[in-house]
Amino acid sequence: RVVWTAGVLFLLLHPRSGQAADTSASVPAAADLEAAVDAIFARYSADTPGCAVGVSKDGKEVLGRAYGSADLEHGIANTPDTIFEAGSVSKQFTAAAILLLAQAGKLKLDDPVDQYVPELPDYGTPITLRHLLHHTSGLRDWGTVTYAAGWPRGSRVHTHAHVLDVVSRQKALNFPPGSEYSYSNTGYNLLAIIVERVGGKTFAQYTRDVIFEPLGMTHTQWRDDYTRIVKGRAIAYGKAPDGFHMQMPFENVHGNGGLLTTVGDLLKWNRNFTSERVGGRALVTELQRRGRLSDGLEISYARGLVVSRYRGLPEISHSGSTAGYRAFLTRFPDPALSVAVLCNDGNAEASDLAHGVAAAFLGDALAPLASPSPAAVDAAVLARWAGLYRNVRTGEPLRMTVEGGALRAGDRGALVPQSESLFTLREGSVRAQFRGEGVGLQAHRGRARQVRGHLCERRGRGRLHDPGGQGRPRRPAPARRALRPCARLQGRLHERAAPAGAVPPGCKQRSDRRAEPGSGESEGPEVQENGRQRGRPG
Repeated sequence: RVVWTAGVLFLLLHPRSGQAADTSASVPAAADLEAAVDAIFARYSADTPGCAVGVSKDGKEVLGRAYGSADLEHGIANTPDTIFEAGSVSKQFTAAAILLLAQAGKLKLDDPVDQYVPELPDYGTPITLRHLLHHTSGLRDWGTVTYAAGWPRGSRVHTHAHVLDVVSRQKALNFPPGSEYSYSNTGYNLLAIIVERVGGKTFAQYTRDVIFEPLGMTHTQWRDDYTRIVKGRAIAYGKAPDGFHMQMPFENVHGNGGLLTTVGDLLKWNRNFTSERVGGRALVTELQRRGRLSDGLEISYARGLVVSRYRGLPEISHSGSTAGYRAFLTRFPDPALSVAVLCNDGNAEASDLAHGVAAAFLGDALAPLASPSPAAVDAAVLARWAGLYRNVRTGEPLRMTVEGGALRAGDRGALVPQSESLFTLREGSVRAQFRGEGVGLQAHRGRARQVRGHLCERRGRGRLHDPGGQGRPRRPAPARRALRPCARLQGRLHERAAPAGAVPPGCKQRSDRRAEPGSGESEGPEVQENGRQRGRPG
């Protein structure tokens, strides 16, 4: 089903009175746009889960379209009004709630978090609300911690009480607050808790009163009680060898994710960036204000939004991923185009789908997409880089494997070789540079390249079990020696222990291992490339 607004399509195809036509970009006819969007989602049918997509131009919705099934058991199709979970796309609404409280004089962004959350340990250096908004707090992602403790997300009903319990037990930070960027859901859960404690209402009620209702987002609510009946909600699915299985987020944490919404409601929210109905110009400006590290480096992550460029155009976006839901909301300010994609297919690449739709509408306004050509690399070279790596700042694991003749970076996909040591990912938007026994993942789309990264080391070919044969998970001893980066990259850096004699000058050998063990939200948006921005599941 396609929903077109005739008057807006006229504006797409014809310049306004008194306006000169833009000869630098051509816009396809309505029928061609419909066919192009259908082709992008052609993989979906009544026998599969699918997606809904919405497009707005100049603040008016011009397309609403849906594909696949919302409920495979009962044969219910997705529609443009189907409710999905938006994953980390939700973060911008949490950020907006905090900024609206700041406008009301009820808090300040430079207030210490423990002023509102006394459960937070004293780390010697204050963590501020500003740090939480920009993922520069150094707090560990609670989902990663529960995963390491044997309770990954989805294995029990996690609540904000669990988040506070995890936070209260952490004796150290990943880095001094403000010194680095590291995507963490913990910060946005704490922000939701702070909204509730300062605003005098539940987080759900506060956001409904000050954001959703004023903007007419009548299909939007928070999944703060996963047992609540939500009419019109799509069931989320994941693909297994024997077919699709339900993959729902049975948890009550929210603020980091957990927004139940429609593509139409998300477009109403994006419209506020020009109408300024909620929060005025001040809110719009502050939401898009990028973070700055303590050394002055500006990062691409703003307040629940990633400010970057896509094929030559400025883009404001965020991705989301929770259980079997996938989401991407993007806005191109200059052409005044917004695209929202929500899916109940855990294998969907919502950001790629949304960018494909944007390309259909923007045409020649986008710079040509340059896909790097693969270089011929021997299988032995690929095998050399395979293994388990750990992020030495956060401890999260990243496994490199060789599958089907290609080197894969965990669930981020196949790497395209440019040489024996340089690989690219996601049409070249992320580079993986292997140097000696180190690897750096660098997102370099627009100014996102300025986001600082994480040095990681390799852990002996990924052996995580008791060598005695008992099959018990073994936690390797933590690294204590300082490491020098083996790759001079700004991005996510990883380092591994090298075979004897294979360590190049400037790199220290490690014999012994932590980035995304199913934590729930990608995001960081850099290797999300956010990042999220592919996102961590929200």
